[in-house]
Amino acid sequence: MIQGERIRLRAIEKSDLPDFQRWVNDEEVNAGLMLVMPLSLTDEETWFEKNQQRELYTRPLAVDVRTPSGGWKLIGNTGFLAIDWRVRQAEVGIMIGDKDYWNQGYGGETLHLLLKLGFEQLNLNRIYLHVFDTNPRAIRAYEKIGFVHEGRLRESHYTNGRFYDTLVMSVLRSEWFDKE
Repeated sequence: MIQGERIRLRAIEKSDLPDFQRWVNDEEVNAGLMLVMPLSLTDEETWFEKNQQRELYTRPLAVDVRTPSGGWKLIGNTGFLAIDWRVRQAEVGIMIGDKDYWNQGYGGETLHLLLKLGFEQLNLNRIYLHVFDTNPRAIRAYEKIGFVHEGRLRESHYTNGRFYDTLVMSVLRSEWFDKE
């Protein structure tokens, strides 16, 4: 487990899949994802099985939050989508699917733990992400934890009959250690 102050990151279990399936089919949650078609539980199970074949470091992780009773509750997932070991860079993704936990800093804490893992354990030099320009809440959270705007992919995403821009943001190893 990778433990933070209020959250932990752990391996995903099959029992997590019904929550993931519900979240990716929620219109508000899905607005920040690249999915356009509804997903079934079978789709999620196929995704899970494919992820089990991936390199250990690129398997998604469950995001759990500590409950007032001292237990844990699943609220989303995160992970490195791809790692380029030669260049020492990785792309990250995150989904806080349980909307009851939005706007409380859980996404930022999750990414902080992932950056710590990437820079301090995996020896990465650059960690980057893509975010739609229609997601100001996420953009502010990324900026707050140190992600810097690198560029804009113009009209690179199409949904609901319109094209939208995608922003590329990153944190470099040197920036991370200067901040810590």
